[in-house]
Amino acid sequence: MKKKVIASTEFPVSGPYSAAVEANDFIFISGQLPIDPATGEIINDIKTATRQVLINIQAILKKTDLNMSDIVKTTIFLKNITDFPVVNEIYAGFFPEEPPARSTIEASVLPKGALIEIEAVALRK
Repeated sequence: MKKKVIASTEFPVSGPYSAAVEANDFIFISGQLPIDPATGEIINDIKTATRQVLINIQAILKKTDLNMSDIVKTTIFLKNITDFPVVNEIYAGFFPEEPPARSTIEASVLPKGALIEIEAVALRK
């Protein structure tokens, strides 16, 4: 099995993990927080935060020459499950056709006090 770490200054990592790892034809994207790459600050508005997380995932996929349509599974962690309708609306805009499988989980505390975190698995076709 081949393994390749996907890294870039566009999506800095703040711990002993990789932003993404490609293994064979799968790209495993670590949980992404709503961090504005220009400022390094956490976004605390759920609509803007959701959009930023998905944009951050797009940036990682771009480094692998893939896009959102190549994602086969996501897991969404929400600080407050009542944010689900808002998150779902933003999320749907990033997956207009054939959305990936998905789980959504309420988590009482997320890293850096974030409101949302999303991890993803993509497949190279």
